Amino acid sequence: MNRRGWIGSFLLLVMVIAVGIGLAAWKYESIQGTYAASANQPEQMESVTVALAEEIEHRPITTSIGTVLALRSITLRNELPGTVRQVNLVPGQVVETETVLVALDVSVEEAELKAQEAQAVLAKAVLTRRRNLTEDHATTQEEVDRARADYDVALAQIARTKAIIARKVIRAPFRARVGIADVHPGQYLNEGTQLTTLQGIDEALHVDFTVAQHIAAALREGDSVDVFAADASSPISAKIVAVDARVDPTTRNAMVRAKIPSTDHAPSPGASVRVRVPVGLARTAVAVPVSALRKGPGGDQVFVIEPDKENKTRAHVRQVESGTMLGDKVVILTGLAVGERVAASGSFKLRESALVTVAGDHPRGQEQDQALSQR
Repeated sequence: MNRRGWIGSFLLLVMVIAVGIGLAAWKYESIQGTYAASANQPEQMESVTVALAEEIEHRPITTSIGTVLALRSITLRNELPGTVRQVNLVPGQVVETETVLVALDVSVEEAELKAQEAQAVLAKAVLTRRRNLTEDHATTQEEVDRARADYDVALAQIARTKAIIARKVIRAPFRARVGIADVHPGQYLNEGTQLTTLQGIDEALHVDFTVAQHIAAALREGDSVDVFAADASSPISAKIVAVDARVDPTTRNAMVRAKIPSTDHAPSPGASVRVRVPVGLARTAVAVPVSALRKGPGGDQVFVIEPDKENKTRAHVRQVESGTMLGDKVVILTGLAVGERVAASGSFKLRESALVTVAGDHPRGQEQDQALSQR
């Protein structure tokens, strides 16, 4: 390459460098101008409502799934085989004690009973005659004893036949509600055929549920638990009546039984319910509105509203440990003190050290918040 080529390349390189320096200077001036314009603009403010962290008495709870049981519940079966003669099984009907539900044909047994009763009359007459002959020494004591035995056997056969007839007439053992049945007159039933179910109509119901062994160890008869039916918003108060003495070796849970009053709104036997069980003793805790709690990958957070050095109201992220929800409140176990102000609504817009303006106070904390503002 000759000298003229080297000079051209050098000049081209100088021009490229000059253009680059110019562009860098222009970009720097543009950025500085943007910073200057931003500095002249007011800091963005977010509008939130605030609430005070309240002190409450809180008792930890655990939740379990329970099953509603009638105090008395049976599956009705026939003890003896036979042909159905009468059926009084109406699903959902409430029957009283000793109401005839199913009657099997007992015509054969009734005929046998008449024959046995006639035999008993004859045996009694023979016994009377033998006793009279004994007074005249016209018979032996052995014949009297045999006549007495024949009479006793006749009475026993009568009692047996009456018992068979009674077992073929199936009655309600207690006041109950009849379940679904599929039994019809003329149907032949083998021994032990399931006829229907009977759910006792009582003044109370049982709820069986399981809890961990350490929780069961602290429960006592008479302790209160709350039962929530599937379609009920308010709980039903129940009393514990028994705690199983045995712990399941597989789950390490123990069975607990509670009793609830039987009302029109009580769940039906067999229904699944949610049981809220208190754990341990009541303790002092802090509560804030549910809307103030933010959950994320880093854990539970709230935004605490505090003034900075320039007396501007700012939001600061505070890591907390949340507990049970109590209506529109959530219990804060650690990380927050009583009386601190938190963003109750609008917290989703906040970030660390964000400038905020208080649009209004949470209803429950309004008076206390005004007192703090005056300070």
